[in-house]
Amino acid sequence: MNRINQKLKEDKKLLSIYFTAGYPNIDDTAIIIQNLEKSGVDMIEIGLPFSDPLADGPTIQASSTQALKNGMTSEVLFDQIKDIRQFVSIPLIIMGYFNPMLQYGIEAFCKKCQEIGIDGLIIPDLPVDVYHSEYKATFEKYELINVFLITPQTSDERIHFIDSVSDGFIYMVSSASTTGAKVGFGNTQTEYFERIANMNLKNPQIVGFGISNNETFTQATKYAKGAIIGSAFVKHVTQNGIDTIDTFVNNIKN
Repeated sequence: MNRINQKLKEDKKLLSIYFTAGYPNIDDTAIIIQNLEKSGVDMIEIGLPFSDPLADGPTIQASSTQALKNGMTSEVLFDQIKDIRQFVSIPLIIMGYFNPMLQYGIEAFCKKCQEIGIDGLIIPDLPVDVYHSEYKATFEKYELINVFLITPQTSDERIHFIDSVSDGFIYMVSSASTTGAKVGFGNTQTEYFERIANMNLKNPQIVGFGISNNETFTQATKYAKGAIIGSAFVKHVTQNGIDTIDTFVNNIKN
């Protein structure tokens, strides 16, 4: 069974952390992954930087720009984490835009992911219809879960289609804006969380965008299986370095 599905079966609320590969420094990737697991994180999203990250807010955009300047590419990332499964057992997901994967070659990219021990991909700009008709067979061949995003504007019909195509979890974007930390969730977002919870989808949902502290993590996971933190973590690493990861994670969980 895929590690993502194994993790989703655990009787707990899950904390997933996103970080940008090759940031703050080019060689930080593997160390950050290991430190995140040691600190008690349940899943990790490894961000593959891209020059035009449409869904990302200023914090992650800035980290992507710096990572690209540092020399991060798909090839460099794969080389950095080729032995990661000797040290880390939790699910690892690569989150990135479709263009770099297309340039690498979709089948070659998926094959490399399987060899290294990557469990899934999140590709915000790959439409579910295109995935279903053109790439699903390739992803399944290499035992990769593809995670799709839904927003408050996604229709019920579309959500049900995404649920039928998915095998893992659905990434529930908390709002229609780009990524970034928020103080708390208002009534509109709470109603959205409740609406999705009441749809009784077969795949659990994990909330992303706007999770930055224990309060927002608790709010988001009241209705969902877990939550994803990206911008707040990248900001923490920017300000405090990679040696204080456990402090950040403890503050979220407690």
